[in-house]
Amino acid sequence: MRDFPPEEKILRDEVIAVLKEIFELYGFSPLETPVVERWEVLSAKYSGGEEILKETFKLKDQGGRDLGLRYDLTVPLARFVGMNPTIKRPFKRYQIGTVYRDGPIKKGRTREFYQCDADIVGSSSPLADAECVQLALEVFERLKIEIVVKINNRKVLYELARAAQIPEELAETAILSLDKLEKIGPAGVIREMTERGIPQVKAERFLGGAQDPEALKRGEGYRELEPILGYLQDARVVWTPSLARGLSYYTGTIYEVYAKESSVTGSLAAGGRYDNMIGQFLGGAEKIPAVGISFGLEPIMEVLKEQRRDLPTRKTVTQAYVIPFKNLLDEGRRVCQQLRRAGIKTDIDFLAKGISDGLKYANAYDIPFVVIVGPDEIAQGKVKLRDMRSGEEQLLTVAETVRQIAERSS
Repeated sequence: MRDFPPEEKILRDEVIAVLKEIFELYGFSPLETPVVERWEVLSAKYSGGEEILKETFKLKDQGGRDLGLRYDLTVPLARFVGMNPTIKRPFKRYQIGTVYRDGPIKKGRTREFYQCDADIVGSSSPLADAECVQLALEVFERLKIEIVVKINNRKVLYELARAAQIPEELAETAILSLDKLEKIGPAGVIREMTERGIPQVKAERFLGGAQDPEALKRGEGYRELEPILGYLQDARVVWTPSLARGLSYYTGTIYEVYAKESSVTGSLAAGGRYDNMIGQFLGGAEKIPAVGISFGLEPIMEVLKEQRRDLPTRKTVTQAYVIPFKNLLDEGRRVCQQLRRAGIKTDIDFLAKGISDGLKYANAYDIPFVVIVGPDEIAQGKVKLRDMRSGEEQLLTVAETVRQIAERSS
């Protein structure tokens, strides 16, 4: 867990603003849920599964109740819909917030991190799946990050397990091992499967099936995937039969987004279809289809920082810094308020330390404009606008100052 200084937080907020804009462009509305959930919700059969529970922060309240910090935003969404069964469907929501996992640290991954989720609850249409992937394509176009989207269907993997005659109770184990194919290679996958109790001949058959796309196309899983690929028609979307996703609640389409040519090897966004989870929160009386995508703010930030390494970072949001002479603080404050009312993000030297110190302060924070309020300027009903980048100074009215700052900032 870490702090974010202004020069980093400003960029993070810009990314969040892009995400919110595109989520709402696609018809998703905001939702907020608590950071703390009851343990029975987080550990329910149709939640994240055993692997994720190992990384879940567990705690008790003063009443002795078992609680946990949310490890994603999907389980709280399922709980919310379960508690509000009359909500009109399809229900399209987005949520941006912190989640927590007590797992290994690596570049782009911390124990407290933001997820930015968009989900569609109540539709089994393949168009809903395609919308989530299309939304990701648009987000990364806007952020100018080149990506590849790996896509699969979980049913492809279960069909593979059955064809390899892997016992049902070991199918998920085999699938999770296969998901590591690109990291540990074929030999590593076979070794891990055999170490977990799967006979080598069956492990080899399972892996071989995953590497035979033409045979896989005859199964139900690919038939479900095909119309989604047809809707998208995008070279950045690549069918990857070994893709499994680590969370066991996925039931159909799954996808992960990776940056091209980056040292950040983890996914930037991921998601899929989970048609059983929400119904289970309603006691299993109704099956409620759902599909969504989650954007990881931390790895996205790491990629952007790589791309912008040679660009200056903004240390403040302030556009204009008002420097009044010591006996003109009231006049300086009035100018400051006029700029703010005009929408200019403005700070003021309220200690009136002098022009030289004020300019040094503006330079230290890379504030692009300084507005000097002195006796000569006040006598003419004007202020002096200094462009800190070029050094150019102009004697202007406040209204003219607003126009100059707005034009030069665009």
